[in-house]
Amino acid sequence: MTVDAQRPPDGWVPVENRLLGLDRRTLLPALFVLVVALLLIYGWQAIAAAIPWRNQITAGQLLDLGDGATAVPPVGWQLQKGTLTSGLPTSATSLETLIAGGGTTIEFTGVAFTGSATEFLDQVQRAEQTEPVLASGSRGTITTSSGLVGVSQTSSGPSGDGLDVAFKMSTGAQDAVNAAPALLVRVRGAPGQLAQNQNTITAVLDSITPGADR
Repeated sequence: MTVDAQRPPDGWVPVENRLLGLDRRTLLPALFVLVVALLLIYGWQAIAAAIPWRNQITAGQLLDLGDGATAVPPVGWQLQKGTLTSGLPTSATSLETLIAGGGTTIEFTGVAFTGSATEFLDQVQRAEQTEPVLASGSRGTITTSSGLVGVSQTSSGPSGDGLDVAFKMSTGAQDAVNAAPALLVRVRGAPGQLAQNQNTITAVLDSITPGADR
């Protein structure tokens, strides 16, 4: 006489595949979906603000923007990407620097571009037409303490507020300005954060200085 082995019920998960009562095989995919959902709902800036970065900026430190150009970062903010003037030199035409603090991020991107700051910002916006559309405000100009003139554009969307400022890193004649490296400063924050950090953002933009030979 033979006895059939008892068949486990549908959906039963062996003990060795469980973690805290959950199926290990579906746990990681579920966590991935949760992270993507948080990014879509709250935006990267809110999540970045919650991460305990350890590269904290101290008084007297300067961001290296390449070819001798610098900016003064806010004390207490975190340097998430990029270098300080005390580190290895960086290139003005392949620059990627990111600082974060107070629910706001400021990203510096340097590239080679021939033309004016207005033309550079136009090109950036054309290249990003496939990105989610933000409600844009009117354009304006920003003049730093060193004499650099930038073209600014505000924006807002479901995930927060934004400010883009395009610079050509020269204060010389127009031909020199057109030939100089381009710098895009991109500020992003959760709703209301840019207004709350307006003085800090203004100070960072005002501190941007080109290299001595510009």
